[in-house]
Amino acid sequence: MPWTPLSWSFYRISSFPVSLILSTVICNFRGSVTQGLALEVGETVQILEKCEGKGVFPASYVHLKKAIVTNRGPHETVVPLEDPIVTEVTSTLQEWALLWKQLYVKHKVDLFYKVRHVMMELIDLRRQLLSGHLTQDQSRDVKRHITVRLDWGNEHLGLDLVPRKEFEMVDEDQISVSDLYKMHLSSRHSVQQSTTQGDNARQRHGEPCRVPVPHHLLVNLKSFTYNSIGEDTDIFFSLYDLREGKTLSEKFMVRLNKNGGPKNPEKVDRLCALFTDLSNKDMKRDLYIVSQVIRTGRMLLNDSKKGPPHVQYRRPYGCAVLAMSDVLQTISELKEEKDFVLKVYTCNNENEWYQIHENIIRKSSTKYTAPSTNYGLIISLQLLRGDMEQVRRENPLIFSRGVAITRKLGFPDVIMPGDIRNDLYLTLERGDFERGGKSVQKNIEVTIYVLYADGEILKDCISLGSGEPNVPEHRSFVLYHNNSPRWSEVIKLPIPIDRFRGSHLRFEFRHCSTKDKGEKKLFGFAFTPLMREDGTTLSDESHELYVYKCDENTTFSNHALYLGLPCCKEDFNSCPNIPSSLIFQRSMKETFWISTQLSSTKLTQNVDLLALLKWKAHPDRVMDILGRLRHVSGEEIVKFLQDILDTLFSILDDNTDKYGPLVFQSLVFIINLLRDSKYYHFRPVMDTYIQKHFAGALAYKELIRCLKWYMDRSAEVVRQDHIQEAMRALEYLFKFIIQSRILYSRATCGMEEEQFRTSVQELFQSIRFVLSLDSRNSETLIFTQAALLNSFPAIFDELLQMFTVQEVAEFVRGTLGSMPSTVHIGQSMDVVKLQSIARTVDSRLFSFPESRRILLPVVLHHIHLHLRQQKELLICSGILSSIFSIIKTSSLDTSVQEEVEMMVESLLDVLLQTLLSIMSKSQSQEAVRGQRCPQCTAEIGEYVSCLLSLLRQMTDIHFQHLMENFQSKDELKEFLLKIMCVFRNLMKLSIFPRDWNIMRLLTSNIILTTVQYLSPALHKNFTEADFDFKVWNSYFSLAVLYINQPSLQLENLSPAKRKKVLDKYGDMRVMMTYELFSMWQNLGENKIHFIPGMIGPFLGVTLVPQVEVRNIMIPIFHDMMDWEQRKNGNFKQVEAELIDKLDSLVSEGKGDENYRELFGLLLLEKIEQETWRETGISFVTSVTRLMERLLDYRDCMKGDETENKKIGCTVNLLNFYKSEINKEEMYIRYIHKLCDMHLQAENYTEAAFTLLLYWELLHWDERPLKEFLHYPAQTEWHRKEGLCRKVIHYFNKGKCWEYGIPLCRELAFQYESLYDYQSLSWIRKMEAAYYDNIMEQQRLEPEFFRVGFYGRKFPFFLRNKEFVCRGHDYERLEAFQQRMLGEFPQAIAMQHPNQPDEAILQCDAQYLQIYAVTPVPDSVTVLQMDRVPDRIKSFYRVNNVRRFRYDRPFHKGPKDRDNEFKSLWIERTTLILTHPLPGISRWFEVEKRELVEVSPLENAISVVENKNQELRTLISQYQHKQLHGNINLLSMTLNGVIDAAVNGGIARYQEVRQTGNFMSSAGEGGFPFINKSTEHGLPGLDKSGSGPNTPRGILATHGPMSPESFKLMHRHRSATPVLTPVRNSSSSLSSHNSSEMGNVGNLLILADGMVVEHPEDFYRMQVSEKRDSQRGNALASLSSSSLSSTHSAPSQMINSAPSTIRVGSPSLPDKYRHNREMLMLLPPHRERPSSAMYTNITDNGQPPNFQRALFHQVIGPCKPCSDPNLSVAEKGQHLSMHFDAFHHQVSDLPPALPARSLRKSPLHPIPASPTSPQSILDGSNSNLSGSASSGVSSLSESNFGGPASSSDPTASRTDTLESVPSSQAWTTDQEDLDSPYQPVRYSISEPEVLDGVKPPPCRSHSAPGGVTPAQDSLISQSAAPPPPAPRPMPRKISQPIITATKDEQAKVAWEHGIGEE
Repeated sequence: MPWTPLSWSFYRISSFPVSLILSTVICNFRGSVTQGLALEVGETVQILEKCEGKGVFPASYVHLKKAIVTNRGPHETVVPLEDPIVTEVTSTLQEWALLWKQLYVKHKVDLFYKVRHVMMELIDLRRQLLSGHLTQDQSRDVKRHITVRLDWGNEHLGLDLVPRKEFEMVDEDQISVSDLYKMHLSSRHSVQQSTTQGDNARQRHGEPCRVPVPHHLLVNLKSFTYNSIGEDTDIFFSLYDLREGKTLSEKFMVRLNKNGGPKNPEKVDRLCALFTDLSNKDMKRDLYIVSQVIRTGRMLLNDSKKGPPHVQYRRPYGCAVLAMSDVLQTISELKEEKDFVLKVYTCNNENEWYQIHENIIRKSSTKYTAPSTNYGLIISLQLLRGDMEQVRRENPLIFSRGVAITRKLGFPDVIMPGDIRNDLYLTLERGDFERGGKSVQKNIEVTIYVLYADGEILKDCISLGSGEPNVPEHRSFVLYHNNSPRWSEVIKLPIPIDRFRGSHLRFEFRHCSTKDKGEKKLFGFAFTPLMREDGTTLSDESHELYVYKCDENTTFSNHALYLGLPCCKEDFNSCPNIPSSLIFQRSMKETFWISTQLSSTKLTQNVDLLALLKWKAHPDRVMDILGRLRHVSGEEIVKFLQDILDTLFSILDDNTDKYGPLVFQSLVFIINLLRDSKYYHFRPVMDTYIQKHFAGALAYKELIRCLKWYMDRSAEVVRQDHIQEAMRALEYLFKFIIQSRILYSRATCGMEEEQFRTSVQELFQSIRFVLSLDSRNSETLIFTQAALLNSFPAIFDELLQMFTVQEVAEFVRGTLGSMPSTVHIGQSMDVVKLQSIARTVDSRLFSFPESRRILLPVVLHHIHLHLRQQKELLICSGILSSIFSIIKTSSLDTSVQEEVEMMVESLLDVLLQTLLSIMSKSQSQEAVRGQRCPQCTAEIGEYVSCLLSLLRQMTDIHFQHLMENFQSKDELKEFLLKIMCVFRNLMKLSIFPRDWNIMRLLTSNIILTTVQYLSPALHKNFTEADFDFKVWNSYFSLAVLYINQPSLQLENLSPAKRKKVLDKYGDMRVMMTYELFSMWQNLGENKIHFIPGMIGPFLGVTLVPQVEVRNIMIPIFHDMMDWEQRKNGNFKQVEAELIDKLDSLVSEGKGDENYRELFGLLLLEKIEQETWRETGISFVTSVTRLMERLLDYRDCMKGDETENKKIGCTVNLLNFYKSEINKEEMYIRYIHKLCDMHLQAENYTEAAFTLLLYWELLHWDERPLKEFLHYPAQTEWHRKEGLCRKVIHYFNKGKCWEYGIPLCRELAFQYESLYDYQSLSWIRKMEAAYYDNIMEQQRLEPEFFRVGFYGRKFPFFLRNKEFVCRGHDYERLEAFQQRMLGEFPQAIAMQHPNQPDEAILQCDAQYLQIYAVTPVPDSVTVLQMDRVPDRIKSFYRVNNVRRFRYDRPFHKGPKDRDNEFKSLWIERTTLILTHPLPGISRWFEVEKRELVEVSPLENAISVVENKNQELRTLISQYQHKQLHGNINLLSMTLNGVIDAAVNGGIARYQEVRQTGNFMSSAGEGGFPFINKSTEHGLPGLDKSGSGPNTPRGILATHGPMSPESFKLMHRHRSATPVLTPVRNSSSSLSSHNSSEMGNVGNLLILADGMVVEHPEDFYRMQVSEKRDSQRGNALASLSSSSLSSTHSAPSQMINSAPSTIRVGSPSLPDKYRHNREMLMLLPPHRERPSSAMYTNITDNGQPPNFQRALFHQVIGPCKPCSDPNLSVAEKGQHLSMHFDAFHHQVSDLPPALPARSLRKSPLHPIPASPTSPQSILDGSNSNLSGSASSGVSSLSESNFGGPASSSDPTASRTDTLESVPSSQAWTTDQEDLDSPYQPVRYSISEPEVLDGVKPPPCRSHSAPGGVTPAQDSLISQSAAPPPPAPRPMPRKISQPIITATKDEQAKVAWEHGIGEE
């Protein structure tokens, strides 16, 4: 491509050019050359210089166009020299393009396609404009379409409204604010703002209404599809009004040939007509389109015998109708033609042909025949509006195809002055004829001729219809065999005016014979002249004509032979003596009726009008003739307007004294006639007549005399109709007066000038006299004055022709001044008076500065009066708006200082008062109705624009004078308060809509300028001693509101719009901030008055996202702190207020991270210099930390964040307010916000705990509390009661009844103390219901997860912190992991459980570390009670928990390949939370971590103990059941213990115990409990035992119940050891899941306890496990199943608080206990029966299969409610019963959970814990721990206690109890011993002897010391439980080794217990 290089440099010539070169890019250019400028299509480039060297882009890539530069300088604007609307379209489309794409992204597809369509239309319209081929009218139309589309798009895309004038954007600097407001208003309501300002003014002030716009109906015949006639046809279309039964229009005629095509080939596709001049009234008529089809051919269509083929007759064929009411709505909305089909119906009886259309409309179906098909006439219709000239311009194509103009019958509503018409419409109605001796009736045809006076037939004076040429004669259609035909056929006779007089019509009647010859025999005729003797035409009525006989041979060559005969009855009466010997004899029995209607602008049917025009013929009748002029119709007068006026003035000249008053009255009548809208268009005719044809040079004298005479009599006459008419005609009377005087002066060279001036002045004195009369008691006088005031402004232009501007202004001032000043003369008169003033202001006179200075005071005086009284506000605002518009226009050329001064003095104060009043009224109505009053809104908008216009015109001189004119400071203060109040309301009420951005910016600019002028006056008059708080406070409030205006927040605008605003106005916020800061500094010591009141507003200003504003305003806070420090010695007020307001402002979306940093930086810099810097720095630091949390909170709330984030953020903020700032009110607010979030997330327990925080702050006092949040004003007692009830309700919904019960007791105590027994009964019942719920309702135990949030990308409240989260119901690790990753989609899951390093903590990323943890309950007392049901214990295991732990396995020392358990240690981490769970959140931060290492031996002992405890529990349960129960569980467990074949069995653990290395590594005395174990030997089964809990006893118990398949197991008894417990402890673990694992390097620790080096080994083992599942392989669980536990027992380092009281009811934690009431209400322990929980439902004890399956799922891998602290007896009782026990409880169980299997996670696996959920040493308490297929149960209790000494078997029970500390011994309270309640069994299968006591542990016979058989028998007879041994701590890294003293105590206790058994 050839290219011309261009360079980018300055265009340097001698002077700045008027125009520069702009170019539009037409092709993309990458800028690949050196210093190349990259271009994209559509961009605009300003070319400063062109050079021939190498340039920056090719010249051919751009299109050049000229431009001009405005606003020269750094911000200059280059405007292309093209049509402004083209430029606007270009910029608008570029702006739309970005928003348009966003519509698709936001799924607003419908709007997306609409905008796309409009954009394509705009591009096309722009192309048409640029083509330059449009006419002015077409260009105007295209611009109108463009503006409509631009405004539509801007509105739907949320862009600004563009004010326009003549389709172009206006420059707001060139027009007044009032005009700008009106343009916005009109643009909002209609984009077609094409009327001029004068038109608007005329409409506003009541000028006669505009001429109604006529409608035109376009009818186009497309085809006659059902045309089987085979003959030529004439089709006539007309409009018919059914209601009035008459035709409205001429006929449109179409001639078709026998083939259905147009007879004239040139008319193909041109068969259309335009029915013109349909008024609005016509459109509301019951209109129909009637189409009549007349064929031309044989007499009878289907009878060839009737007449010869060469003879043609016009015969009726059919008719069609179309109801316009059905289609008008449709076609009025369309811009193109719409097709319709008209069925053609044939007439059954030709006698009724004349009314066939009415029969069809009325559906008289017997009188016509419907066509055989639905086809017929196909026509298209289109409705057009406007006068004919406009229609021709807008639709040139219609007129180019030869449309037939079809007019109305008669004149339209509007008669155009140049519309010359002379049409006579003739209707052949009917006739009565004799039979003439024939046997059948005649076929009569009428032939019509128009003949001139000389007998010549006038050519082309008959029109059958538009669309066809005129004809010289017309033959009517023939009705077959009808002597009384009714035709009703209308024809038009367009006879030339000069031929009308003397012409006549002749009608010839012929009988059409149907015989062979087909003759048409003449048998009679009739005639009528068109004009009568008196010169009038035929009247518009029906005429009965005489029929004269004649024959075929008669010739009419001598028309005089019949013209002398009477033509009708009236004619016969006027000439009675007619000779009988004439050639033509009248047929007495035959008559003929016609009707005529004349539409002529030249001929009249009115005798009175004709007499006036010919007055000289009867001079004696002039008085009578003038009097009768009023009875002539208006149509006749306007037709002959010029002739009538000439006649009147000639009569006046003839005899002024005699005819003067009558001529004056006639002239007034004609002038007022032209005020009618129908004749309004004849006013130009009148004006033309006055200017060019009027010749009455002496008429002015008589006209002035008559006018004055009428006015002077207005005070006396009662009936003043004629006076009022004269007042209405004042305008044209003055036109005649002035023109007459001009003619006289011209003729006489200015003679009698003084007399004329005197007479005019006298006339004005009479006018003032009329206006000054008191009309309150005379209604007629009011109308006279109103008529005068309405007409008065119209005479100014006429007076200016003869008088100077000042003289006319004086006339007008005197007249307006004569009007009553009071405004109580009547509302209607007030309106008229103001309308007259308004038209005075809009007149040309007021545009002259010299006249304005004269008129302005009187105009302002009247407006001032009305504004004071608040009367007619909208009219007054209209007047003011016009004044401001004129002054603004004048100010561009001349000085208007004097006029503005007048307006300031008269209007400024009253304008402010009016605005305040309207605003107050609007606000009160809005408060009542709930919506704004439309009238108030309109009034406020008008007056605000007026006030702004005035302020904009004011200069510093005006403001200076204004300030000087105040007499006192009180007046100045009142003024300042008013204007600042108005400005504040202006911004608060949002007077202007959001999209009026131009208006809003201009308003802001005017307010800023005004404030800058007023600030010095405020400072000068109201500081120091004269300080006035109210004024200064008003000023500061205004400034704050101003800076915070939404329209000034430039950050929200697009870059282009922001630049435009900055270029025009700058950043007005910064300017106002400088003003504000300056005024603050001027306050001096008075600053203290605004502390703390102004802290919040100023803080809002500093939060504006504008750096300069912040830099100016933030130091003010230091100033405030300093002044308060000086006064009070502290700045507590500043501190409190700043914190309060900061919260609300940040939550509203204000402020950002930059602000937080800037706030701290600026204030700390200032504070550094102060003596109180320490407290200041502390305060600023605290505020910045609060800001940090508030910003986090806001970001969470406004985003699509999850509930967890929002709740966590709220908790963080709530704690900050409580702990660091101690702001109770804010604290309570956030309590309720947090509660609402919990309720929304259905966290009812957390919601209850949250509300409990507020409950704790209240006391049971009668102190009154004010209304707060949603609480009404009430006493503190009632509020606390209501809160308590709500908290109880939420605890109930969260199924935490244990927390609700103490609150019930608290309420009960209050009710009881008030003797409110009704409430007491209610609360006690609720408490009882909660106890029932605890025992009867199923509750799921939640799981707990530890989550670490690492990285700086997390919110502040999460960053680099770890939390423990309480999971949802049924939520397991994978689900929780998915949820957390969903909440933090950017986070990376860490694949190891190790603590992260510093690099991760400080990186700009998000890392999540998630694994499961086990709760360690604090309240172990209730968990150690044997007779407490599991449903109660399960609550305490997982609630009110602060400690959680997880285990991580590791190898210490060399790893033994044969037995890896020798070196496998456990690292046990305990996490201590800031608050217990559950609490006010589902998660809390970890406050402290504790680490313990558990040795392999401790782990081994724990696992073995747990398994033995599990067996003991199962045995106890099965001993007390029926012998034939289901024993699968016991069988599988026994099989796994007896025949363990996985991982080496118990031998591996024995090896751990016997290894020398381990013992030596422990050191001397390192493990006292191990040493004690060594003394008794490693636990195992005594092969010779015989007790029920010995192996033999177990097998003996199992034998009778076991099926045959298990008999083989008994043979292994002597070879397999059974484990026995070494020590007692409450520590145990429960299974989490068989599929979860912990991944530490390559070591996989599986949930079923197996440890493998590689994952594939696990799958192999899983397969082998399935093969062993029938044998119940349990040693997998024995060896390491505790790794899969989720609910671990407490770590050995936990010291439970000692408890000496057995509490059988739940109670709140210590923090919720209150004084004595809580303790008093705690009852003694009462056993709760639970046998109902385990009833059988089948006779044989076997449940259905589905229940068995459910049982396996429930107690299998995912059994809910498994707990580490569950005692063996309880667990066995709950889990190991036969299936019958579960049958009734199916409904209480949770939904069956699927057994988990190891599978690949879709996300990166996050380890559940470092070891899979639980560790080996955790003493697994798993129910069926391990995989579902292994059938292994590890339900056990890990008891880390020293074994009993075998050397002291006979130690007494008393000694045992004494040797154990009371806090750790399981004791029975005295109150329990004395309790009247009997213990209740927990199961129907439990023996009486048990009494709920825990089964004793089994003693080993293989211990080194041995136990004798006698001692075994003691065991079997035991009935009392042993006290639980104290729990010694394992070695803790951070603690010293526990001494052996406690172990000795435990040993003694244990031995004593065994001895007793």
